[in-house]
Amino acid sequence: MSGHSATGHDVDHGSVSSYLVGFALSVILTAIPFWAVMTGAFSKSVTIPLIVTMAVVQVIIHLKYFLHLNFSIAGRANSFAFLFTALIIIMVVGLSVWIIYSANSMMMH
Repeated sequence: MSGHSATGHDVDHGSVSSYLVGFALSVILTAIPFWAVMTGAFSKSVTIPLIVTMAVVQVIIHLKYFLHLNFSIAGRANSFAFLFTALIIIMVVGLSVWIIYSANSMMMH
């Protein structure tokens, strides 16, 4: 299934099979850390990196299969816009936490 955007370029909206693949991968990537935590199969030093890794992979799966972001010529502008927005959000949240932590540590002396 493809449509046309307002600029006349082809836009890929995905297909039912690509959505099902994305959904299946998302369920698997959710079930693995859930299983690891609920069974206690791994130590904490293994479980936390496993959860973080599965979360990062799941974000990439969502970007590819549900938001259809890619680095092809047609999708490059959307992908860079998304990455720029994510960078700004990470900087705002990260710097806010840093400022709050620093202010808290200065008040505790």
